[in-house]
Amino acid sequence: MSTTRTPATGALLGLAIGDALGHPTEFDEIEHIAAYCPDWRELALPTPALVTDDTQMTLALARGLRIALERGPLTPLGLERPVREEFVDWWRSPENNRAPGRTCLVGCQLLSKPERPWQQASQVDSKGCGANMRVAPLGLVRELTERQLSGAAQLQSALTHGHPTALAASDLTAYAVRLLAQGAEPAGLPGALRAYALANRTRYDAFWLGDLVARAHDHSAEEFMARGWDDCLGVLDRLDAALAAPDRESDPCLATGEGWIAEEALATGLLCFLLFPDDPVAAVRRAAYSSGDSDSIACLTGAFAGAHGGAEVWPADWVRRIEHRDELLALGAIWD
Repeated sequence: MSTTRTPATGALLGLAIGDALGHPTEFDEIEHIAAYCPDWRELALPTPALVTDDTQMTLALARGLRIALERGPLTPLGLERPVREEFVDWWRSPENNRAPGRTCLVGCQLLSKPERPWQQASQVDSKGCGANMRVAPLGLVRELTERQLSGAAQLQSALTHGHPTALAASDLTAYAVRLLAQGAEPAGLPGALRAYALANRTRYDAFWLGDLVARAHDHSAEEFMARGWDDCLGVLDRLDAALAAPDRESDPCLATGEGWIAEEALATGLLCFLLFPDDPVAAVRRAAYSSGDSDSIACLTGAFAGAHGGAEVWPADWVRRIEHRDELLALGAIWD
């Protein structure tokens, strides 16, 4: 653990590093990765160290969040306006060519119509990991209340991914980052997340989500939210089982899922971090050397590891080479 606390810088650098490590291995089976890198411990950061849509959208959220906070205490409208603008700018950017997810593209295209309420853009049937691959910045803002953190995490998800599991997984991901940034011990993290999920299982925050639930087909707002939190509780069961018999050599996706959906991205990212809580480089390498959505899994692993250990846990050469380094460092400095 770092003695000089720089969790925000560590998390932002870590998520980009994990993203860049996993970029070449996404969509690849373990056997194909092994053909050019037999040992996962030797997986190298590419040159150039380019990130994917995961880091691009994280930065879009971070910029929008920074603008919102500069205007005063965080509110739903205060967050939605600048984040929506940043998401649409990302959608329109020529740099948006890093295999972005379909839900993000469709949602941001719909958000580009300013007259459209954001709830009408939300894809309520999608719980893809695009919901929570980008949410880490919210967990790094210390002045947010727990309700603000939860509401903002769910709102940023719902702008594109409105499925209740996407909302719950985003909430849990941001909460995990916050706990680690505050100095929580990694071993206690799964239990803390389970308690948080149970405490919030039927809570629908209409202040932050408005009438989003009306676009789903559940009988009540409580039923809508319980559906999402139950998915997350189920994958936390799988995480607990994997940690009870830790296997550092096998593909982590075999234990907690391939990460294409939000709750599995959270659980597999956490698994890789918790297998190597004191070795962040090994954690992101293990995450990237996987058969699933490797960049998103490693992105989340890097965010958890960096929030826990701080900026100095990352190799200086990797930090120098990572795409968007200057902006990541500047945002980290604000929130540290």
